[in-house]
Formats: sequence, structure tokens, C-alpha cells
Amino acid sequence: MDPVARSYLYVPADREKLLAKAHGRGADALVLDLEDAVTPANKDTARAAAAAYLAAPPAGRFWVRINSDRVEQDVAAVAGPALTGVWVPKAEPELLATVDAALSAAERRLGLADRTFGVVALIETARGVLRLEEITSAPRVLRLGLGEADLAGEIGVQPGPDGAELAPIRSQVVVASAAAGITAPVGPVETVLRDPDRLAGTTRALLRQGFRARTAVHPDQLATINEVFTPSAAEIAAAREVVDALAAAERQGTGIATQASGQMLDRAVVRAAREVLRRAVPEGPARD
Repeated sequence: MDPVARSYLYVPADREKLLAKAHGRGADALVLDLEDAVTPANKDTARAAAAAYLAAPPAGRFWVRINSDRVEQDVAAVAGPALTGVWVPKAEPELLATVDAALSAAERRLGLADRTFGVVALIETARGVLRLEEITSAPRVLRLGLGEADLAGEIGVQPGPDGAELAPIRSQVVVASAAAGITAPVGPVETVLRDPDRLAGTTRALLRQGFRARTAVHPDQLATINEVFTPSAAEIAAAREVVDALAAAERQGTGIATQASGQMLDRAVVRAAREVLRRAVPEGPARD
């Protein structure tokens, strides 16, 4: 099975040189951006550039962040066999229904199978937070993302360096994803670009909070993001030890084992260990 993406690099679709160099910089997937990174005057240029790029792209996974007020135009332009799906900013149930209809129309026009295109729903509004259950169950939604800058601006929160003020909302996004059985969510961008220690620290915090990927706005952020979301050799070995120990105990007729360190192991502990092993996959094209 292909690995789940750990890193997504936003690339302004109207920046031809950046787009040409983006592939191969280390991102598990690219997100061609038609929204925040593009000025209103350049929207049409960006849409045409994204469509041209996707007409003959290199091998990889390619998403497009569309505009919430230009769904039909954006989808019609960029839909094609190379498109993995779209990122929907300010995602709310009604907007996701509009996106689903536009993607379905594109699939029919292109002769593609139903639900070929997926959706990453970006939680960026208070209403989106309150309707997480509906959003996670909407058609095509494979994963949630969290846009904390937009969200903080709407609700009046002023996050500190560690983003602790938004921790309750992060938890809601993680829980909603788990309850719906979709892939663990994508964490927000680190906007401080020249502080690798800060990037590593905030990314590790996201990992502990239940996120399993992060967006990047600069290629230099990708190596750190990928490293944090990839289990280390020691973590893999420890997880395998846990799984093997409980398997041996169950063969002896008990559901509980004890490690040499004295830690008690049961199925709940093993479940966490198996999640680590699922993330310990060979390099290859990302699934989403």
C-alpha cells in the first residue's frame, strides 16, 4: 500500500518558475494554489497555468486549492487524469456539496470513474468547526486540513508562539477525523520560515496532538516535516516489540503482557504501536 502523504507543498499557480521547480523538492504531494497565494487580478492566469501544468505533469500527486467563490470555473479548468483532487478553503457542508457536483460533472465529461477526485476540506471558519461531523461525512472528503490564520482572524483569537490558544480546535479536528474513519488531519503552515528549530518543535507538537501531515509554503520546510512524521528506527523497533510481545501472550491464552521495563501491554497499547508501524512505510508515491 502506498504511504499517506506527510507533507504538502503549496505552490502559487501563477508563479511559473516556482511551479516548474516544485516537483522533486521533497514534498509527498503538491498543492497548486489558486486561492490565497494568488492576487485577485491573477486568478485567471493562475487557473490557466495550473491547467497547463496538469495537462502533462511529472509523476506524482497533484492537488489544487480552489477558490470558494469560483468553484465551477476552477474545477472545470483543472480537472483531468493527473488531478488527485481539490483542497476546499473555508469548507462548510453547502460549499462541499457544490464542489462534489462540480467534480462529478467533470468526471462525466472526462469519462472518469465516479469519485475519481478526492477532497481535502480546510477548516477555516467558526461555522466549519461547529459542523465538523457533517464535513467529515461529506462526499469525497478524504482528510481535513486546518487553516489557523483565517480561523483565528474570524474568532478573534491571538495565538502565541506555541498556538496553545487553538489547541481545543485542533483536538476537535483530530477527533472528528477519527470518528469518521478518515485519514488523520493535515496541520497548518508554519509561517516563520527561517527558524528550523521552531519548525521542528511545532511539527512535533502537531504529531503529539494527532496530526499526521503538514502543509509547507517553502521547500526548505519539507525535510523537517517529513522527518517528524516518519517514525524513527528506534520507534519502529519499540512498536514491533510491543506487537510481538502481546502476540506471544495471546498464544499463551492471555490478553496482557509485560515488557522487561515493567510496562503492561494490552490491546490498547498495541493499537498505538500498530499505528506507528503503518506510518513506517517505504518511500513511494503518496496515496492522498
